[in-house]
Amino acid sequence: MSNVVMTNLLRFIALLFIQVLLLKNIHLGGQSFNYIHIVIYPLFLILLPLRTPHSILVLVGFAMGILVDAFYDTYGVHASACVFTGFIRPYILAMFAPKGGYNLNFSPTKKRFGINWFLGYAATMFFLHLFFYFSVDAFTFYYIAEIFLRTVSTFLVSMLIVLIYMLVLDPEE
Repeated sequence: MSNVVMTNLLRFIALLFIQVLLLKNIHLGGQSFNYIHIVIYPLFLILLPLRTPHSILVLVGFAMGILVDAFYDTYGVHASACVFTGFIRPYILAMFAPKGGYNLNFSPTKKRFGINWFLGYAATMFFLHLFFYFSVDAFTFYYIAEIFLRTVSTFLVSMLIVLIYMLVLDPEE
């Protein structure tokens, strides 16, 4: 197994376990403001190498999502959000492409492209992932204000955790 595959497999397992064993049990906001969740598992899809085929992104996204669903008892909501995230990733990367284009041998990390680029890319991906997740969870746009409130509050807390993760672990691949 190549180093890149092993690194990403370990990241998959680590983020999955952190999400379902640690972050699932953290409840911020109390009973009256239950809109804040900490979500970091989409970081796996965000950090996959740039050369990862589109079909693999969607399949790996489904695998990550369905495993999170198994622990959260959400029956496909996380899986659908991860499939969506895997599907839109190439389009978001195209929006953030540097002038010279990407070196496809790299992963989209802050070390390779800079902190500003990474934060813009990761924030866009996380916001879209969370908005899709909470929309599917509500299953109607009747609750659009609640969907948006959950998306924004979860996004802010999750991006803070992702930023800490990126600063402490500083993944290269």
